[in-house]
Amino acid sequence: MTQPTLTDLYQQHRATAQGLTSAEASKRLTEAGPNEPAPAQQVALLRQLAQFVVNPLVVILLIASLIAGLLGEVVNALIIVVMVVLSIALNFLQTSRSQKAAERLRAEVAPTATVLRDGQWKEVPRREIVPGDVIRLAAGDLIPADARLIEEHDLHVQQAALTGESLPAEKEAGDLDSATDALVDARNRVYLGTFVVSGTATALVIATGRVTVFGEIATRLTAKAPETEFERGVRHFGLLIMRTVVFLVLFVFIANAAFHTEGFLQNPFESLLFAVALAVGLTPEFLPMITTVTLGQGALRMARQKVIVKHLAAIQNFGSIDVLCSDKTGTLTRGDMTLDCLVNPLGAPSEPLFPLAYLNSFYETGIKSPLDVAILRHGAPDVAAYRKLDEIPFDFERRCLSVVVAAGEQRLLITKGAPESVLARCISFKVDGQVHPLDEQARKQCQVAYQGLSAKGYRLLAVGTRVVPVQDAYRLADERDLVLEGYLAFFDPPLTDAADTLEALSQDGVQVKILTGDNELVTQHVCIQVGLNAGRVVLGEEVDRMSDAALAHVAEQTTVFARVSPTQKNRIILALKSRKHVVGYMGDGINDAPSLHTADVGISVSTAVDVAKDAAEIILMERSLRVLHQGILEGRKAFGNVMKYLLMGTSSNFGNMFSMAGAAIFLPFLPMLPTQILLNNFLYDLAQVTIPTDNVDASFIQKPHRWDIRLIRNFMLFIGPISSIFDFLTFFLMVRVFQASESLFHTGWFVESLATQTLVLFVIRTAGNPLRSRPSRPLAITTLVIVAFGILLPFTPIADPLGFTPLPLSYFAFLVGMTTLYLLLVEVVKRRLMQHMVS
Repeated sequence: MTQPTLTDLYQQHRATAQGLTSAEASKRLTEAGPNEPAPAQQVALLRQLAQFVVNPLVVILLIASLIAGLLGEVVNALIIVVMVVLSIALNFLQTSRSQKAAERLRAEVAPTATVLRDGQWKEVPRREIVPGDVIRLAAGDLIPADARLIEEHDLHVQQAALTGESLPAEKEAGDLDSATDALVDARNRVYLGTFVVSGTATALVIATGRVTVFGEIATRLTAKAPETEFERGVRHFGLLIMRTVVFLVLFVFIANAAFHTEGFLQNPFESLLFAVALAVGLTPEFLPMITTVTLGQGALRMARQKVIVKHLAAIQNFGSIDVLCSDKTGTLTRGDMTLDCLVNPLGAPSEPLFPLAYLNSFYETGIKSPLDVAILRHGAPDVAAYRKLDEIPFDFERRCLSVVVAAGEQRLLITKGAPESVLARCISFKVDGQVHPLDEQARKQCQVAYQGLSAKGYRLLAVGTRVVPVQDAYRLADERDLVLEGYLAFFDPPLTDAADTLEALSQDGVQVKILTGDNELVTQHVCIQVGLNAGRVVLGEEVDRMSDAALAHVAEQTTVFARVSPTQKNRIILALKSRKHVVGYMGDGINDAPSLHTADVGISVSTAVDVAKDAAEIILMERSLRVLHQGILEGRKAFGNVMKYLLMGTSSNFGNMFSMAGAAIFLPFLPMLPTQILLNNFLYDLAQVTIPTDNVDASFIQKPHRWDIRLIRNFMLFIGPISSIFDFLTFFLMVRVFQASESLFHTGWFVESLATQTLVLFVIRTAGNPLRSRPSRPLAITTLVIVAFGILLPFTPIADPLGFTPLPLSYFAFLVGMTTLYLLLVEVVKRRLMQHMVS
């Protein structure tokens, strides 16, 4: 990987103002590689295939096949190889298809950057940025690469990820030829992994990918991302299966050696192969494929609902959400602000206020809020006499923003922000052009004026001014001794379907909590309009006074938090998580990034700022609670289908393998040949490939579900023995009634085992009545076809090589009765085990 030197880049930039050509950019992309701070996590196809092949059980089977071939057991060797190859191929193809579908969805919300190419500003994917590109930055943008500032305007960058400094760093272009090695002192550089808080800039990219400051850190770090609940559940399930497999294999091998010493000594390889086949039969080797395909199809269905999933594992967490935290704007309301009226500090109409507010919004270089858009849309007064001198950017602690403008010799600081924040900085107020001191009584009158408007549902901004002296730059300390000019009242109508959607979410087990920086009066008014019972409203200042334990209790009981800062929002989310809630957070602003990271599921919208979209795992293409609700239900459906496979793999599978282990002790021959076990297991798994297409009970998706290893274990301990009871009954009938030879015994149990453990899927797939809950057509077809294939197999030409023999017709009467009785008994026990799912 090569990157041009700093001097080369400067000379090239100065030689032309057109940016790079597309051809040159493509050439540099080939030379420098994609602009990714760490190696891509995508696994090459051949490497992915190799991961399936080097699975320990697959390796054991292939070694066993080789030994069988060397010992002259060519048919057995070929059968094992065919089973392994088919399993790997199916697993690989299905997994690859689902992963490609997920990658296509992620590409729809891939981060982009504004780049000067061929003399025009274009949006290009961030990974295609190359050294020498000229980029344009604005508030809310993630900085796509390490770059040297060419020009900037009041640029402030949050670079805590690199420096640990909590406050945004002020940047200035300076001399392009100057340089500094100290990161925190590099005022003329911006870095990948940071983002713009306020201001604008153009910059020259000097490093991309792994040679950036952030890339060097990312390359050194080997720690994995925090384990999600879904990944933790899969790991715990894997450990449960591993312990069971190890116990069964050792038990069978030792039992054969102890009880069938002569046969064991004559053919220890067959005993070993039998034990390995049992392990394969119990291991849900299709779990990665079933999981990936199920979640992949869930992601595609969610995309049709306008919900894009960036990481497949997030789907289960999304479906498990039981608390959703969000601001009210755009969630309960349309997010379409309209400037409704302007009033003086005492509440009377005041048109002279508008030019001051307009100047502040017009010259602001931070991200334009919906309130700024409403002000600029309201009209365009004549402000030609004013020019901007400086800006004090907005921050979420003081909740206001100031610009300094000049008109002739006068310097005027105009502050706009939350009424309580601006009022706290005022020492006087203006009414009808007259300035009055802001004594205690006047301050109360001003408070009553804005609180009255807030109680009517208006969103308010206050405007204060101060004539300031001539100086080089203006700082936070200059926001003092202001004259309160008045208030701007905005109206944001509630969404027409908000009340119905909130009710639907509540019925489906999701509590909605409002975390807003707005005041409590406006928030209460909106909540009443949409039928959300606000009850007690907790303010940000109260949150600060609470201990973590106290906040955890209050957070569970409270629906609305008002006047909360980003830090306080973060504490509330952590408090809810400490009480074992799965918390989703929906946000689209710069200040939402920490909360999006902290929540179990970060949710943003396609129109959000880059830093919010980057932090989120779920992206809504339409900002709507209804869309979000549909996405949650799709997440539950995907998780429900994964659970079906797990419950199948740990019930009938375990029972059959346990039966084989027990029978191996008492029978004078193996209850089923190793190749027959492998074939049985392969057909059984094949029947479940279509589980991702299955329907999910309405009762299941009406409430969130989490990983329940106890339920999986109980299915193993209770359903498994039921299967074994019927297996031992089959053994008895085959030996006593049918006087079965070894091959007839193998054939009879193969067919009974395949029929019972496959058809039981129709019972286990639903917590309710299986006659009322219909499976999907693909699942019904594959299941019935596999059972039919197993029944007909002994009558085909390939039966003899497999060790099968035709079954007498009387056997099938027994098979129907045995299977029916087994399914009825499993249904009774299942109802008890799954009671909590339908209650």
